[in-house]
Amino acid sequence: MNEIEVHVAELEQFFDHMDASPLATRNLDPRAERFIVDAAKDLPRDEALGLVVHLEHPSSETASVSDAVHAHFHLQGASARRRLRELFRRGRLSLLIGLAFLAATLAASKLAENWLDPGGMLEVVRASLSIAGWVAMWRPMELFLYDWWPIRAEARLFDRLASMPVRLMAS
Repeated sequence: MNEIEVHVAELEQFFDHMDASPLATRNLDPRAERFIVDAAKDLPRDEALGLVVHLEHPSSETASVSDAVHAHFHLQGASARRRLRELFRRGRLSLLIGLAFLAATLAASKLAENWLDPGGMLEVVRASLSIAGWVAMWRPMELFLYDWWPIRAEARLFDRLASMPVRLMAS
């Protein structure tokens, strides 16, 4: 198991001081979260993770730290999955708009044959309309081919972090 080690003087440094909710649902301090996430990204994806929190001054509230860490990363994973669903929804809408625009430009390109004499100007208009139609497909293809990968990887990472064992140790 690959362990991520975090060193803090007291437990309160580990949690977001702006979050006044009970310990089990408290958010991690953004710096602590970023450290844990960055460390996890550097470790092999196929190996188990663990978190060791080293405390210089242990407190009596250490019992629910594991639950708080798991709840925090579970919520982060759920948030990433919501962003992924929203991305695919936008992608479907963009695809529909892009296909409609592509069909319109290809139809206009065909109709241009009736309005313009054969020659250079007709070819410029047809090529311009065809290019404009295919450019309209750029964003939907970008969404479906590339943009979802990082979000899915982030959701998977948060799921791994939400299930890792958490240990507290006095330093």
